[in-house]
Amino acid sequence: MSTPDAKEHWEEHYGERNRVWSGRVNARLVEIAEPLRPGRALDLGCGEGGDALWLAEHGWEVVAIDISDTALQRAADDARERGVRDRITFQQADLPEKFPEGTFDLVSAQFLHSTLPLDRTRIFRRAADAIRPGGLLLIVDHGAPPPWASKLHHDHEFPSAQEVVGSLNLPEAQWERLRAEAAEREASGPNGAVGTLVDNIILLRRRAPDA
Repeated sequence: MSTPDAKEHWEEHYGERNRVWSGRVNARLVEIAEPLRPGRALDLGCGEGGDALWLAEHGWEVVAIDISDTALQRAADDARERGVRDRITFQQADLPEKFPEGTFDLVSAQFLHSTLPLDRTRIFRRAADAIRPGGLLLIVDHGAPPPWASKLHHDHEFPSAQEVVGSLNLPEAQWERLRAEAAEREASGPNGAVGTLVDNIILLRRRAPDA
């Protein structure tokens, strides 16, 4: 169960600055989603909306979830400016206590980490239940702290892609494991620092009934 002050925590986080994230789409989402035929997507922990806006601009109908009203308002404002507000439904929710209704062709969880207790396994199992036959569950995690991370992040545990998949306990007869691996990429951090980041990429497809 999420801690009672999770919403307050994230409101304070987003309230510290006028903009927390870059606004750019996550690279791993582009890598996976760009070749896909657009459908209905769910963005878990959407933050200020970089991924949701990119999906909408590429033809997807998007439901974007976050616990922070401040982050959602910024995302909605950007969506309006970029002409895709009508393609995105923004919802405030404290995952996993509340999960959106409906089914999806793609559920994306990009770096859904928290310094507060968060039942990620429950969230991802509910996400799997919401995926249509033939649809994809994409989870991208930090595989290791970035070189510029604080000691707090260095002390954080980073489960492997295989451990995340194992925790979901999804029936192999119903799910195809497309990727469950660590991958490196170069990125820029605070003050222009450049370093190598490790992403854990989990990509699962729900099998069609006749597959």
